[in-house]
Amino acid sequence: MRVGYGERISLYFIYFVLFLLIIVTLYPLLHVIFASFSNPNEIIAHRGLMWKPLGFNLEAYKMVFTNPSVYIGYRNTLFIVVVGVSLNLLITALGAYVLSRKNVMWNNFFMMMITFTMFFSGGLVPLYLVVKGVGLSNTLWSTILPFAVSTFNLIIMRTSFKSVPDSLEESAKIDGANHFVILFRIIVPLSLPVLAVMGLYYAVEKWNGWFYASIFIQDHNLFPLQIFLREILILSSTDTITSGAAVGEQVQIGATIKYATIVVATFPILCVYPFIQRFFVKGVMIGALKG
Repeated sequence: MRVGYGERISLYFIYFVLFLLIIVTLYPLLHVIFASFSNPNEIIAHRGLMWKPLGFNLEAYKMVFTNPSVYIGYRNTLFIVVVGVSLNLLITALGAYVLSRKNVMWNNFFMMMITFTMFFSGGLVPLYLVVKGVGLSNTLWSTILPFAVSTFNLIIMRTSFKSVPDSLEESAKIDGANHFVILFRIIVPLSLPVLAVMGLYYAVEKWNGWFYASIFIQDHNLFPLQIFLREILILSSTDTITSGAAVGEQVQIGATIKYATIVVATFPILCVYPFIQRFFVKGVMIGALKG
């Protein structure tokens, strides 16, 4: 099919706009990476855009990886992500399965009450009192158990489970399958794209979470990685990393340590995304459109 001149101009314009969006989106990430590998003195003196490292230097990464706080943060964050996401997917799948069955009594009422929590909540102070009252304060579980289910993710997974043909469930029941067999051997395998997307949503939320950890946790040895990153970026606190350097060197090295810490904190989640992205569009569309 021959493309007209006007359509060709429109396509070129769309490609140009998309190219600009790619640059605007990609440049901040490249800037952080280039700055993390740059010489501290040149970073302080540099002004304007940066398209390559300024004097290749690995001193910032050496100090970051020799800092025990980074390993403590990684250990705690990995525990929160692995345990938290596993619990999130399990409870969300169980809840979505029950709410997606047509013969459950008061199904619509329960769904309405669950949806109600998306718009109204008790607030931060009641949440803190509940966490403290049940003995979760100053533990890693305080960032996992109170947030075991996301209402938004539950609704998407419920919609996906409802799209599975009823005939499959009926056939399984004739063969003597109970609800757990139907869920984990029929529904879940057919909903892997949605589960992958929900896992990514939960994992990113857990990995980037710092607010509730800063409220519920006081022990420095239980801080997740994002708390240490916040101390470095917001509070400009690089003393624990540059403790072995002179005062002047601390100021210079601190400029690149901030960038190196950002790279170290975001690199794992960036590596996970490419393996899940093939499920991303399909999973969201299934959960959003079918029902």
